[in-house]
Amino acid sequence: MISRLRGRRTAAHQKSNPLAGLTVPTGAGLLTCRVLDPVNEPVRQAEFTVSDGNGRKVVSGETDPFGTIVAMVPNGEYRLAVSADSFSSYRGSVSIAEDGQHAGLGDITLQIAPSLPLPTPGEWEIEPAHSRIGFIARHIGLARVHGRFDNFAGAIRIGETIEQSAMHVIIGAASIDTNVQMRDDHLRSADFLDVANYPTLEFYSDRFVHRGGNNWAITGALTLHGVTRTVTLDAQYLGIGNGMEGETRVAVRASTELHREDYTVSWQSMLARGIAVVGSSIKIDLDIQIIPKTQIQG
Repeated sequence: MISRLRGRRTAAHQKSNPLAGLTVPTGAGLLTCRVLDPVNEPVRQAEFTVSDGNGRKVVSGETDPFGTIVAMVPNGEYRLAVSADSFSSYRGSVSIAEDGQHAGLGDITLQIAPSLPLPTPGEWEIEPAHSRIGFIARHIGLARVHGRFDNFAGAIRIGETIEQSAMHVIIGAASIDTNVQMRDDHLRSADFLDVANYPTLEFYSDRFVHRGGNNWAITGALTLHGVTRTVTLDAQYLGIGNGMEGETRVAVRASTELHREDYTVSWQSMLARGIAVVGSSIKIDLDIQIIPKTQIQG
């Protein structure tokens, strides 16, 4: 009975121990720590990067469900950076001096990021000259394709609280630009955006959810290629500033990922016809500046 209990305890310990069963090669060591919030709860999916003395990334990843980081690195001096939504970033140093060394940093507590002042309620509009709507897709068998839309407009109504806000953005489908004329013409064709029948992409949202700090989730309806789907933008509020002529500006960065099959754009049928296309997943990146509507009218 005693031996069975010992066996169970050993198995349980190995299951909870992230280092159990790891073999460290010669000339390397282990870096470990646990990432916690101010009330000692683990921070899941916090992003971490281990860089060498020249600032080159050695390893990166995310914390596990228990907030744990385990990284195997060659002997040397390193910098550890940890970041997570709604928290201030952490940066620290760590050294692996001996073969098989376990550099345990213990618990790292992330502090809640201070919130920036919010814009005043009212009617705002996207200022196109200082805004960009871009995308990144992977070309089948080749490198990434970077592109943008050059023609767009948007109106944002800031409520008494940000949660009461709404926005409407219209994008000209024909304004797609990847710096390759032949590819852009193909993207405008019926194979992809079909701009003759669907001249615009539209996004409308009245659901703004605070994720802590300066991070927000903006969920709404995106209409593309005649199909409407629910999309959530991961938005980072960058604060309020003034332009060269003293005008008030608000900056926001946001991103999301689209799947072309959701909008009836079938890349598989084009592959069968021997047409080289971009991959099915497309990352959308937005760098937006908005100004009060009265400033545009003035």
